[in-house]
Amino acid sequence: MGVRKKQSAEKRHEEQKHVALAKLTNVPTSPRKMRLVADMVRGQEVFRALGILRFSNKEAAQRLEKLLRSAVANWEEKNERKAESGELYIKTLYVNCAPMLKRLRPAPQGRGYRIRKRANHVTIIVDTIDNAKTREA
Repeated sequence: MGVRKKQSAEKRHEEQKHVALAKLTNVPTSPRKMRLVADMVRGQEVFRALGILRFSNKEAAQRLEKLLRSAVANWEEKNERKAESGELYIKTLYVNCAPMLKRLRPAPQGRGYRIRKRANHVTIIVDTIDNAKTREA
């Protein structure tokens, strides 16, 4: 590996040190329903977002809460210390479509109606708040 390539790789690794990622794939919920819940917590402080998800009535909130806990655990493992309240926030949270399951349902007069069972992929990135403030300044 060349010197410049190695230096840029080290710089990239140093920037990613404070960031943790978690993915949830093939969730059997429509992306639209998951995005409704994702919009509630996007950009929030992590422990506040966990409170919002805990008391939400949506089924997708339970899955997102578990994913957020996983992202926090990844951050703690990466930094070798416990996350404190007010330290982490949700930097990025997005929901993508997954492949659809297509089924047929019997319909009148010998016809068949197509049922599309949608699924989604969720990606969440957690970052430290003080790291975000130094980037803005």
